[in-house]
Amino acid sequence: MDEKDMEEYDLEVEQFAKFIRDRITELRIKKDVSENRMSLELGNGKSYINNIVSGRALPRMEQFLQICTYLDVTPEEFFNPDMHDPSLVKETSRMMEKLDQEELLGVREIIRLLLKQKD
Repeated sequence: MDEKDMEEYDLEVEQFAKFIRDRITELRIKKDVSENRMSLELGNGKSYINNIVSGRALPRMEQFLQICTYLDVTPEEFFNPDMHDPSLVKETSRMMEKLDQEELLGVREIIRLLLKQKD
């Protein structure tokens, strides 16, 4: 890698690390839990999550998977920036499993209308 490629790589890594920090904060707030409490409930010191979200550290893979489990998200859901409340999506999906086809078509149409309003 030449120097320019290395600078681009470093920038991408920093953007990725920022996404991880921001996403942990977003999902932690959705769960309505403090950084200290989350840190302790994950079995770490009380500043563990603060060290991650402030940019002083990044979790190892095992720790990342524990964070995902704690936040009730899969790694795929964690890295999907369009899914702002994975727990609510899961709950809604479970409820929809009990609907018949006609009811599901109605729900789908409501969702289409809601999405159209956002555009």
